[in-house]
Amino acid sequence: MNSAFMNLSLDVAFSIEQKSALQASMVILQKEYKFNQVLFWGKILGIKADYFILKGLGTNELNDKAFLYSLNCMEWFLLPPVSEDFVQNVTSIKGPFVGDLSFEYEYTDASLADEEHTKPEDVTQVLVANLPDIHVDTFISLLILTKVHINEEVRLVAVITLIEREAAVVPRGAYIKDSQGFITVNRMFEGLSMNEAKKLESYLHFSNPVNKVKRSLLLKADYDPSIDFLNSLEDDKPKGTWILQFQKGNSVVLLRSLLWLGLSFYHYLSTINHGYVYVGTGQKNLDFPFMF
Repeated sequence: MNSAFMNLSLDVAFSIEQKSALQASMVILQKEYKFNQVLFWGKILGIKADYFILKGLGTNELNDKAFLYSLNCMEWFLLPPVSEDFVQNVTSIKGPFVGDLSFEYEYTDASLADEEHTKPEDVTQVLVANLPDIHVDTFISLLILTKVHINEEVRLVAVITLIEREAAVVPRGAYIKDSQGFITVNRMFEGLSMNEAKKLESYLHFSNPVNKVKRSLLLKADYDPSIDFLNSLEDDKPKGTWILQFQKGNSVVLLRSLLWLGLSFYHYLSTINHGYVYVGTGQKNLDFPFMF
């Protein structure tokens, strides 16, 4: 079990029974699913019950991963993948999780769809007056409001996927990309120094890059394409979405996300020990741009 975070102030609390059950379950699940490693990912809080989440890793830790959930830390179930549409729209669902995978949510999706793909029984067309005169004959798309129904299991997977995409963090240099594009743990990584740990550019999103490497990075003296293949937290927009702190006599650095409240990254300086844990409601802080 990635237990290093338990000695830090991360608002993660386990009973003795839960901790024992987690440790036993992770060993069993690693053998059962043939994972290279099983990590505690976090806990999503619900009204009736909380979801404990584990992450199983394959050889390629960036893309070869699976998630399991439990309500009691003893019985674990593999979560299925969901479509990208649900991931993109999951923040449209307001309110906390219930703690019941069969619970159904309804949200309204505003999108453009042409008449060929518009089904009257599924959507309500909205009359748009005074459309600008821009090739009306060829532009026949209509603004529609679509009522979408999803259950809590789909919402759970979509939220986990989005948090992984937007808030999973690793220290710069912890992973390396070879000439074949294969990503592995960097055996030469010895941890960040204090000077490096103070800079947001020393932390990378551990998800497939969504932006090209900036020219400013390419011009840096220490630029290395084998380790600088991920997007840096320094380039996140809006700015100010991460809080950097030190604990344990400045021997541990913490990063806390203000977009996903409850996501904490930790790294023991000058060691290979690092990780992140999420404990929260599973709701993105969409009010962040208006907080300051």
